Amino acid sequence: MMSENEIRSLLRDARTVAVVGMSDNPQRDSNGVARFLKRNSYDIIPVNPILHDLVLGEQPHASLRDIQGQVDVVQIFRRSEFVPEIVEDAITIGARAIWMQLGVINEAAAARAKEAGLLVVMDRCMAIEHRRLMRGPEAIYA
Repeated sequence: MMSENEIRSLLRDARTVAVVGMSDNPQRDSNGVARFLKRNSYDIIPVNPILHDLVLGEQPHASLRDIQGQVDVVQIFRRSEFVPEIVEDAITIGARAIWMQLGVINEAAAARAKEAGLLVVMDRCMAIEHRRLMRGPEAIYA
C-alpha cells in the first residue's frame, strides 16, 4: 500500500493519465473524474474500444497499446477481473503507475504491477485523493 506522501508525489509529478473504461456519458464516474483531472492540468487519454468521437476534447484509443507517447498513470474504471490484462498492457507501454478506482481490487494484478516496477494505488478515487492531498491555490475543485 502506498503512503499518503507517495500518493501525493505521484499526483504532483504525473501529467498524463490514460483512463481505461472511459465513458462519454457525463453522468458516469469515469467521465467526471477525467473532467476533474483535466481541469487540474492533467493530460487525459480516453481508452475505450467502443468510443469513436472525441471525449472531453480528446481522441479515444481502443487500447493502451494504441497510445503513442508516455503514460504516467493508467487509471482503471473496469471490473476487477479485467485488471490483469490492463496491467500487462500498462507494463508493455512503460506506464509509471496503475490506479484502480474505488471498488476495483485485484491483489494478484497489483503484485504483478509492483514486480514490474509500477506504483500501485488500489480501491481509491484519484479525484478524491487529489482533493484531499493536493489542497492549495493551484487546485481547481469546481
